[in-house]
Amino acid sequence: MSGEGPAILPLSPDHAEAALAALRPTDVDGVPRAGGEGVPADVAVVIATSGSTGAPKGVLLSATALRASAAASLRRLEAAKGERWLCCLPLSHVSGLQVLVRALLSETEPIVHPRFDPRGVLDSGADHVSLVPTQLHRLVELGADLSVFRTILLGGAAPRPGLLAEARDLGARVVTTYGMSETCGGCVYDGQPLYNVDLKIGDDGLIRVAGPVLFSGYRSGEPAPLDGGWFVTSDLGELHGGRLRVLGRADDVINTGGEKVVAGAVAGVLGEHPAIADVAVVGSPHPEWGEVVVAVVVPADPASPPTLSQLRAYSSDRLPAYAAPRELRLTSRLPLLPNGKTDLVRLRSGT
Repeated sequence: MSGEGPAILPLSPDHAEAALAALRPTDVDGVPRAGGEGVPADVAVVIATSGSTGAPKGVLLSATALRASAAASLRRLEAAKGERWLCCLPLSHVSGLQVLVRALLSETEPIVHPRFDPRGVLDSGADHVSLVPTQLHRLVELGADLSVFRTILLGGAAPRPGLLAEARDLGARVVTTYGMSETCGGCVYDGQPLYNVDLKIGDDGLIRVAGPVLFSGYRSGEPAPLDGGWFVTSDLGELHGGRLRVLGRADDVINTGGEKVVAGAVAGVLGEHPAIADVAVVGSPHPEWGEVVVAVVVPADPASPPTLSQLRAYSSDRLPAYAAPRELRLTSRLPLLPNGKTDLVRLRSGT
């Protein structure tokens, strides 16, 4: 990836129209420009963000940033040249794209699976693979030997409680990642920043990232959230001894009765309940409280789902009373975006 030639915009066939509509340049009155608009010369790729909380953005990534990210990843993993990488994530997302860049720097041909098939993944012969928690869960369900991979990079969403331990019991070397399109994907591995990446937490509690992996701006031309060279993420976090702990998205904070509740923290507690297979937490409008905490739960046993009173009792000694769920929705599965993240927009709308 030299950076020469025109920039590319990889698109998922299932979401191409929505992404193009969101990324197409418009005049001040909102009318699409007939001739379109180019991107800066250093931009190699435009990535449409997942749109997990709203309309997708076009993130401008340079070849220099993509190579810096991939090289830092290979360095941390001690991945040698000639080792094969398996891509079973959408190439329209930065997580899938970066598998290809790592393979390029490793001087190997990437193994690409257009669709995720657990048996096919296990039989791929790859040394390294990048997965989202849903995919790792399906591999764990098979009870297969996961030591066939030198590394399983896990990102895109927080894993359910117990998943990492179950995978490691099957021989997996799992490395959890944190990052986003604006940082060329994962820039923090197992809580520690990659080479040349810096982290800090602002007074507002938001995670800030600096380093050569940062994006060049947005396709729409909207201002990038930068503060003196630091990219200001939308995630709340804490740093302890240089190790990052992600608390949840700032825009997932639920304001209920004047109190602020981090949805991700509540989901983390509820996810440890033995009757819950998967859970997401969102806010729902309420005439008195402003919003109430809603738990959307996939029961471990559909014939015996947990009740709201059980979940409130379970969380009573783990969460403040105002953070305990006040509504419970049961579902057979959480709606997912193509990159494996939970579709929070659909959950909030109740569809």
